[in-house]
Amino acid sequence: MTILDNSPEEHAAPNAARRATPASNATQRAGGKPKPPASNPFLDRFFQITERGSTVAREFRGGLVTFFTMAYIVILNPLILGGFTADNAPTDVAGGWLSAAQVGAVTGLTAGVMTILFGLVANLPFGLAAGLGINSFLAVSVVQEVTWAEAMGLVVINGLLIVLFGVTGARTAIFRAVPKELKAAITVGIGLFIAFIGFVDSGFIRPTAGGPPVQLGNDGSITSVPTLVFVVGLLAMGILVARKVQGGLLIGIVATTVLAAVVEAVMKIGPASATNPGGWHLNTPVLSGQLVSAPDFGLVGQFDMFGAFGRIGGLAATMLVFTLVFTNFFDAMGTMTGLAKSAGLAHKDGTFPRLKSAFIVEGVGAVAGGAASGSSNTVYIDSAAGIGEGARTGLASVVTGVLFLGSMFLTPLTSVVPLEVAAAALVVVGAMMMAQIREIKFSRFSVALPAFLTIVTMPLSYSIANGIGVGFVSWAIIGAASGKAKKIHPLMWVVSAGFLVYFARGPINVLLGA
Repeated sequence: MTILDNSPEEHAAPNAARRATPASNATQRAGGKPKPPASNPFLDRFFQITERGSTVAREFRGGLVTFFTMAYIVILNPLILGGFTADNAPTDVAGGWLSAAQVGAVTGLTAGVMTILFGLVANLPFGLAAGLGINSFLAVSVVQEVTWAEAMGLVVINGLLIVLFGVTGARTAIFRAVPKELKAAITVGIGLFIAFIGFVDSGFIRPTAGGPPVQLGNDGSITSVPTLVFVVGLLAMGILVARKVQGGLLIGIVATTVLAAVVEAVMKIGPASATNPGGWHLNTPVLSGQLVSAPDFGLVGQFDMFGAFGRIGGLAATMLVFTLVFTNFFDAMGTMTGLAKSAGLAHKDGTFPRLKSAFIVEGVGAVAGGAASGSSNTVYIDSAAGIGEGARTGLASVVTGVLFLGSMFLTPLTSVVPLEVAAAALVVVGAMMMAQIREIKFSRFSVALPAFLTIVTMPLSYSIANGIGVGFVSWAIIGAASGKAKKIHPLMWVVSAGFLVYFARGPINVLLGA
């Protein structure tokens, strides 16, 4: 099987596509001055750095920023799958549980290996790690019916199916069938989604005990110091980016982390909890304990491919796989669409260089994540932060991947950056991605409504896949009812039908159980 696709179409976006995103053109950033010669000819040729209007330094900075905005997964994934201790770890149907320390080790391992592989093969600045939607689904729902080993076996099957879709071209065909306006809406929706994630993670937006679903801070006021640090970081990064300071996001992340560490040292705020709601979320900005520790890879290979089919039956297990595939397949497709457009690498039809290779490697990430018991690995929307810093090639992904491998040994260092700081970067990048809204023709309501539903459903349902599904279904139905059925690609109907099953999977599971 040849993963690398060397066709001209897959290697370089048209000049017009590059011109559509000024941030992707180094000459424009330099005020019309000629680009300097590449400092490393081999890296330049292999990753097409100069061709994409970037530099080695910019790729390294972008890789660093992507890592810092994704590093929380090394801490968060073990808490979701393994809990803080054995006492609060999610137990499976047989009473088994995963060690948080082991989950942390395989989380860094698979994220590092897959992100490096993605950079080398797909040559795109996208980071891969354990997907938050799928790991939560496994911990909350799947292991109530099967063991952890059997659940990870289902993740492996899900990954193999996605690889098959990529190799046969089915995934690429579906991608090409999506109208360009809907692809633009997916990008905008992802931008709004990651900004909303940033607002929620920072405590700037919080749920209410009653009344409106969300509110500003606590009862309409910002009352916690960590949220105030988020606001300061957001403004600082925004100013640096607005002034076109090279490394603005990275400088902002480092400076705000230092500020957070100073604040914590002086005020002793501590982590957020039921008794300390104004504390730091996920990471407290302090260095504590030993800096270096050896990772435990005991979970690698601990999966049971077909055990779930014997335990709960073929139909029920198939529905679980169906849910995993749909979530994985369309989350990644939507994320890559948005990231490619944000990087200025997308063609006029929304495709991007080495599309098929990217889809295949992303599927391999799902297989690797399941085989290591760390959950399916997929492309992260947080990669947009590195792209906002200037990353345009796979070299940035290699840098991010190497840092993930290092994180297995340096967990205390990766936990210094509080979630509030990473959240500020996400909001800035979300604002950048909103620029794609200009490609949507809101004057045509048959386009406007599906695009609008796609955009708002992502943040409101906290799911990229849900937004894509609502967009697909509404586009097909409204387009057909408006007399434009012939312009709707047959694959749009097929995928829309699949999404209808996906949205009705709860009642279907009840019927299957009956």
